[in-house]
Amino acid sequence: MAAFNPWIAARALLQMRVRKRPFVLSHGINSRCNLQCPFCEYWRKPGPEMTTDAIFAMLDDAKSFGIGVYNAWTAEPLLRPDLPQVLRHARSLGMVTSLITNGLLLSERVGDLSDLDLLSVSVDGIDSYRDIRGVSVEPVLAGIRAARDAGHAVLMNCVISRKNLSELVDLVGLAGDLGAQISFEPLHEAPGVQGRVWDDYGIGEEDLPAYRRSVDRLMELKKGGGPIINSLTYLRMVRERKPNNSCHAPEIVLSVSSDGTVQTCRVHKEPLGHVSQGLARVWESSKKRREEIVRNCEGCLFFGYVENSLLFDFRPEVLAHYRWI
Repeated sequence: MAAFNPWIAARALLQMRVRKRPFVLSHGINSRCNLQCPFCEYWRKPGPEMTTDAIFAMLDDAKSFGIGVYNAWTAEPLLRPDLPQVLRHARSLGMVTSLITNGLLLSERVGDLSDLDLLSVSVDGIDSYRDIRGVSVEPVLAGIRAARDAGHAVLMNCVISRKNLSELVDLVGLAGDLGAQISFEPLHEAPGVQGRVWDDYGIGEEDLPAYRRSVDRLMELKKGGGPIINSLTYLRMVRERKPNNSCHAPEIVLSVSSDGTVQTCRVHKEPLGHVSQGLARVWESSKKRREEIVRNCEGCLFFGYVENSLLFDFRPEVLAHYRWI
């Protein structure tokens, strides 16, 4: 598990509570992927990607802006040859470095991650993994083992869908066997995905009894010391499929797409400006619009947004147990 760092926490509070600025830069570092998961919308729209120099300039600006965490994700960051240079540059600026990957290239590229602090790998099933993502899970598990052997702390991310309800408990056991932590979040039905995908993957009314039994079991495992990083507060929301928190996502996370567009969040994706305009300028000029979007939003159950919003509001149970940025 990533250790709690009081210095990082103090920086985060100063940035968010006093300076009123986000602490995490979440960067969709590319628009390409080596998978085509039916429920994902990011691989469907390949487009321009920032150059290495442009990313370096953004990171320099982010440092001046007070950003303390750089998170590289989507569509598949390990496809970028310059990833080691990007992570090294962020680290040199004093940022915590984070990466979210599908793990297929992890065994091959684990040696390039010496400047990485937090490694998250998407693992949504064991026997169901091929049905969910179209390939075998074995290369992903081999990558996790290689990362653990290299000294990395690993968080396994699981998106709960109709296809993996019977395997959630087994995934907790797998995480324990691999020396990893695990997080869960419900499937978000993205509007950019059309057709019958949600009929296959979504949780319908007929699935609710099994769904709630599975989440109840996760809460029991959490209480018993299982390697689940979600808070019980969050898992209760997941069980009821209803957010019950104030959203602070735009106050915590600065979202940047592969072409350098600054966006509200991964739900709304409304463009607010471009990194070339300067992060402070984009942030100040978009203040009213960000407030409007949050005020009118029905909420989501994205793990990172909800848990970090609960932290922002000093929820005791979350403060006591949540350790992964």
